Amino acid sequence: MTLRAELMASLRGEPVEKPVFGVYDWFVEHRDLDWKRFFGLGLAQVNHATVTKLLRPHLEIVEEKSPVGCCEVRRDVYWKTDIGELHEWYLGEWRQEHLVKKPEDYLILARAFSDADVLPALDAFTRSEAAVGDGGMTLAVPAVNRTPFQAIQIDYAGLEQFSVDIAMEAPELLELIEVMNEVSCREFEQIRRLPVEHVKLWENLTLETMGPALYRKYLAPLYRRILGILGREQKLVVHYDGKLKPIARDIGDLPFDGVDSLTPPPEGDMTVEEARQAWPDKYLWLHPRLGWYTEDERALRGHIRSMVAAAGGKRFCLMISEDIPHEPARTIPLVLEELGHVPDRGNAPRQQK
Repeated sequence: MTLRAELMASLRGEPVEKPVFGVYDWFVEHRDLDWKRFFGLGLAQVNHATVTKLLRPHLEIVEEKSPVGCCEVRRDVYWKTDIGELHEWYLGEWRQEHLVKKPEDYLILARAFSDADVLPALDAFTRSEAAVGDGGMTLAVPAVNRTPFQAIQIDYAGLEQFSVDIAMEAPELLELIEVMNEVSCREFEQIRRLPVEHVKLWENLTLETMGPALYRKYLAPLYRRILGILGREQKLVVHYDGKLKPIARDIGDLPFDGVDSLTPPPEGDMTVEEARQAWPDKYLWLHPRLGWYTEDERALRGHIRSMVAAAGGKRFCLMISEDIPHEPARTIPLVLEELGHVPDRGNAPRQQK
């Protein structure tokens, strides 16, 4: 059976005899490792492809790049609307300054998203599926790849500014959330019409940044709207890589298909046993603790065996989804061997990025 077939069978709920160990496409694109070797040993690749396009008539985005020192690049990004302009900048991969500096800036963002038209954009998904072939799968992602609450917190305002403004219930922020929620629902209405089965939201959620009350007030109602739009044929997976125990019951009550990048303590706060008990039917995309990869072979194998046993025999896989393991040339093959994968099965991605 190919890696793709094994992964899809596990998603359907068939018994997992040889758990899939996969890696996000982002790491394949951005980390210079011997991916060809790993794929040959049985590592799967999980791609992500944006399947909608936003046309925002009130927004122009301008980018400027400039060198910093010998080998860094600074990227300045300007969001320009007819009521004002916002600025953020990056050094290499990392954002150094967010768009929002004060509550009034949310109004400019709301203008940027007002009257947005949502179009289907399946080309990237089609190319990704052709590239990954039998070596993995592609998850469909909306253009605004998180729920608005999370996108504003993480991408537009930053945690400090957002935390103050949501605590004060700044009307400018609440207006932006409302505007973006409507755009998000229109995105999922387009996705519903597309030939994609598995859809993902990059929530990067941990309860440390909001608490249960805000989750129940702002996120859970929108999830229910989105899930109602998708129906039963399309499956939604949410990237929840932090602390979840205070909302474990809420997650169980929401008909998500799966929880992505679930990480045991101390990074997270739920063991695999606790997660499986709380969510017996959800698919668990399990992220082994990064600290495990620093231990010796016997200890690492033991951790992997315990994780597999705790997952309960169905609806799970293991992932490289937060960072590259320590000593990857040693540890990735070791995990694949422990999981029972056989080298050179000819099902590696057809095009490694």
